[in-house]
Amino acid sequence: MSAATSPPNAPTNAPENVQARPEVSSWRLVATLALAGALSGLMLVSVHQWTQPAIQAHKAEVLRTAVLEVLGGPETYETLYVIDGALTATVPDGTDVRTLEAVYAGVGPDGALDGFAVPAARPGFQDVVSLIFGYDAATGTLRGMKVLGNKETPGLGDRIEKDTAFTAQFDGTAVPLIGVKPGRGSGADGEIDTITGATISSRTVIVAINEALDRVRPLLDAYVNAREAEAAR
Repeated sequence: MSAATSPPNAPTNAPENVQARPEVSSWRLVATLALAGALSGLMLVSVHQWTQPAIQAHKAEVLRTAVLEVLGGPETYETLYVIDGALTATVPDGTDVRTLEAVYAGVGPDGALDGFAVPAARPGFQDVVSLIFGYDAATGTLRGMKVLGNKETPGLGDRIEKDTAFTAQFDGTAVPLIGVKPGRGSGADGEIDTITGATISSRTVIVAINEALDRVRPLLDAYVNAREAEAAR
């Protein structure tokens, strides 16, 4: 009995006319990636430009509220810029005021000065702590303090902003400030109880205020004297 055999060169069951996948040239890949990157960048820029006015408006409102708070609610306030070692409300044409150091002079209903709000910042335990404090040049005392931004440890370092017992100490306290451990103070002027468990963060606030006043206090005194001299004419 003979068995059917296939010829040596019989075709296989593989599909016929299978074409190889064409190779994509490297320049097309580069061009595609470049186009995708350009479109992504354009979208990011567009979103940034669209949201920036709202972000700046929010920051301005936060600052306005903080200035009024640390000064105890004056009638209004005036922005003063540090230019050539003096405080002035006017700046040269073309100056970007965002690059200038500024303080804020409270103005009472009679037009008289009603304290200064002074921004300050200093590295804390995690990151830079930014704040603003009120200062009465006539008495050399603070009128309040408010933390504007911090990334300190939640539940510990961030108590510099949330602990009202700590923040309340900056109202009416004489400067320079002295940080003391709770219950260890002598009752001397300028003593501020630090926060247990957040000593570094609370001392950062104290040092930031002292450093800011060391820098701008002569300018504040000069501005007050010049304003009083102008009023006496």
